[in-house]
Amino acid sequence: MNIEQWPIERLIDYARNPRKNDHAVDRVAAAIREFGFRVPIIAKSDGLVVDGHLRLKAARKLGLETVPVVLADDLTDAQVKAFRISVNRMADLAEWDSELLALELGELGELGFDLDLTGFSGEEIKGVSDEAGGAETLDGETYTTKIKAPIYEIKGEKPKVEELFDDKKTRALVAEINAAALPADVSAFLRLAAERHTVFNFRNIAEFYAHADAKTQALFGRSALVIIDFGQAIENGFVHLTERLGKLADVEGWNDSDD
Repeated sequence: MNIEQWPIERLIDYARNPRKNDHAVDRVAAAIREFGFRVPIIAKSDGLVVDGHLRLKAARKLGLETVPVVLADDLTDAQVKAFRISVNRMADLAEWDSELLALELGELGELGFDLDLTGFSGEEIKGVSDEAGGAETLDGETYTTKIKAPIYEIKGEKPKVEELFDDKKTRALVAEINAAALPADVSAFLRLAAERHTVFNFRNIAEFYAHADAKTQALFGRSALVIIDFGQAIENGFVHLTERLGKLADVEGWNDSDD
């Protein structure tokens, strides 16, 4: 394929182009500004545009002096007419995988990328998220389940296991339960409940996880001590702590918690 750079004024719009695209010029112009003119215009050697009318309008709006062009002189007049229709129609035949699209858009959003440059409006993106199961209803209101999964990297020394948790209150409560001479099934139940008072130091857990081997990391994930996959985290009962709670923990000290 031979790509030539043509002066923009050399190109001629096809007067009977059946595509209505004036409403999309600004978006395509923004995309060209961001990514460059990556898809050449297809034209005959006399300048008549075969495909690329919208890109050409966007280039004019941007004030570009030249655009990339691929010649279609090997096509007959009938083929040119058919190609104009088919090249646009073919794009309409494909369907989106909502879950994968939602993942891609979500990652772009986390990277701070302007999602308008994808061609999707805010309402369309919300619709994709809803269709992919990225939103749920609570008391008639919609809330998103979008989260930012952390990247676990080694930042310091590997913590000791005893630095991952504080079980002083748990041990004291278990001792009290054992001394109460309760029925065995009640004691067993209360001992399980007492484990709720174990306090986890999630910052040290994250650091320990970063140093651990793959088998240990997998078990940490299944135990919901770290979040790797959102769906798996929900399945395993992971409770996502907000940054605000993390900051409060820094201020008050995790060993002082009574929860």
